[in-house]
Amino acid sequence: MDAVDRQLIQALRENGRASYAELGRLVGLSGPSVTDRINRLEQAGVITGYRATVAPAALGLGVTALVGVQLTTAADHEEVARRLRDLAEIEDCWFIAGDDSFMLKVRVGDVDGLERTIHRLSGTKGVSRTRTTVVLSTKWESRVGEVPQV
Repeated sequence: MDAVDRQLIQALRENGRASYAELGRLVGLSGPSVTDRINRLEQAGVITGYRATVAPAALGLGVTALVGVQLTTAADHEEVARRLRDLAEIEDCWFIAGDDSFMLKVRVGDVDGLERTIHRLSGTKGVSRTRTTVVLSTKWESRVGEVPQV
């Protein structure tokens, strides 16, 4: 990956809808050259997808919580992760070091929905306990930083 690839990645992180022509102007290449580079980055697994960023409240998801999950001593964390994937309310799931095994970002419509989700989490085979932190407000999310020079 060279400096031009990094510029393209940065531009796409900031605006995933940028046209190849726009990207080409930005990096000084033709649209077809940009297309080739982006295709190579996708095939190499550097670019893993494109998506729309949507305001959760506009979808009726007014409550966000971070939920730490501790596992039972006999639990298989990969199996628990597969079970957690079945809960649509879980937006992000990280396997972490520390007291908890997983940290989840959960989005639901209201506090009653959060209670139902926590109850379902607690009843998941392999989960020994949960610890929930309710988000009061989001100051920023999905920040796009500079692509690091490696």
